[in-house]
Amino acid sequence: MIAIISHDAGGAEILSSYVLRNKPHCKLILAGPAVAIFKRKIKNIETIELNEALIKCDEFLCGSSWQSDLEWQAIKQARAIKKPTYCFLDHWCNYKERFNKNGSQELPDEIWISDIQAKDIALKNFPYTTIKLVENPYFEDIKDNIKNLQHNDQCTASKGRILFVCEPISEHAEKEYKNSMHWGYTEFTALDYFFKHIDTIEKSISKITIRPHPSEREGKYDYLLNNKNHPIAIGGDNTLLEELLKNDIIVGCESMAMIIGLIAKRRVISVIPPEGKECVLPHPEIEHLKSLLN
Repeated sequence: MIAIISHDAGGAEILSSYVLRNKPHCKLILAGPAVAIFKRKIKNIETIELNEALIKCDEFLCGSSWQSDLEWQAIKQARAIKKPTYCFLDHWCNYKERFNKNGSQELPDEIWISDIQAKDIALKNFPYTTIKLVENPYFEDIKDNIKNLQHNDQCTASKGRILFVCEPISEHAEKEYKNSMHWGYTEFTALDYFFKHIDTIEKSISKITIRPHPSEREGKYDYLLNNKNHPIAIGGDNTLLEELLKNDIIVGCESMAMIIGLIAKRRVISVIPPEGKECVLPHPEIEHLKSLLN
């Protein structure tokens, strides 16, 4: 019996796809955005509490979170009773921070990674932990879903449509470092930079959709609706893939949604301002607004 533990959206997408594809004998321990993601993808889910899973389950497969210590606690408590633990990392940044909570580091027995670049980063950060290269089940689901949606007229991209995929950058930095500008920019300064130089990206814009991150509060970006220069809508009512396919340009900072955009063969641009840190996404197909301006 394996326990699947998940809170944040990125890990939840991977772990829910893992359950769908592999159908393991498992128990689900879910909280936060992960609950809605699992319910959307898996019918009739049943969850248990971590304390119960520690008794009933033999192995523990976790995502990783900045919003919660759920996975961190699962790793800590499972290792304390000598039960194997695995963590599927879903991104290319903040690896150490994912396992550091309350001034203490808790590492799993194995870290699962889905590409060589991420494996290299993990090996540098965790030289004494087993790093395992595993196919990303979420990406495989995305490829299958794209094939299924290609004949749906509502999922056909129109020229000049831009999707901005948001991230709670300032909230993450404030929680982790007590400084919302720790990385030299926030989601708001990135949006300002994007709108200031939007003509460099596309001169003929038919619509801009702002898609909040699943962890962000409702109404966070409503102030953008006052923009008189461009038609703007707040997204998030449809699935990420449906919204990606409706737009021909995907813009963000370093969101996983941008990688899904590449899989969907969309033009993808990072709009991290020049004063911000470098984008960690290692994919050469991603354009960078500051380079376009130069």
